[in-house]
Amino acid sequence: MDILLEYGWVLLVLIGLEGLLAADNAVVMAVMVKHLPHAQRKKALFYGLLGAFVLRFLALFMITLIVDWWFVQAAGAAYLLFISAKHLYDARKHKNATEEEKEEKSSKKQSGFWMTVLKVEAADLAFAIDSMLAAVALAVTLPKLGDFTIGGINGGQFTVMFLGGIIGLIIMRFAAQWFVKVLEKYPQLETAAFLIVGWVGVKLTVMTLSHPNVLILPEDFPHSFAWKTTFWVVLVGIAVLGYVTGVRAVKKNEGK
Repeated sequence: MDILLEYGWVLLVLIGLEGLLAADNAVVMAVMVKHLPHAQRKKALFYGLLGAFVLRFLALFMITLIVDWWFVQAAGAAYLLFISAKHLYDARKHKNATEEEKEEKSSKKQSGFWMTVLKVEAADLAFAIDSMLAAVALAVTLPKLGDFTIGGINGGQFTVMFLGGIIGLIIMRFAAQWFVKVLEKYPQLETAAFLIVGWVGVKLTVMTLSHPNVLILPEDFPHSFAWKTTFWVVLVGIAVLGYVTGVRAVKKNEGK
């Protein structure tokens, strides 16, 4: 009975953790599909969620190999930092552009449907690895349950990771649609959203630098109280500041 209570507690903690990671993933998906027409946007979100499920499922089975692939984390970090920096640069350039340049840019279509889906799947890959590594870190603290293994992980521990990941994806589904609606209502939040994307990229960078095969940072640094507190304080700060700025901008436009 005690072992079942321990498994239940870890599952609840894992669901909360996966929910937070799913929210990060949902923000990225929302800002990436926002430019698409409404019907295509829903399809892109569907394919993005389907891809997230497949990639997390594969990562779960391959986790014993992935933990040694620090360069996959590095690629994910570089990708998120790139799309964040590119958006901020383009937004600044657009702000300083003349009206003719803005019209010319707006006439040029953004990424098409399938290219957008491809970009979403690339981001999903980075989040899948982050999600499964976090799940493993929790699950391996549990006592082994059963005599079988899946993907090199004890069957009981694997089941907890799988359930946590599935529930996280369900949270992501609703969160992504909610974020899209919020971005439609408060377009100025898009900058804050991409800042969050970049900050998540920093998080993956920290994980890469503390990987056992790299060790530029101490191996336990990503799990330290100081780093976790810093990460969440900065992330929440960006979200709150972005929301306040977005609401003020909307009210200002309504007052004109």
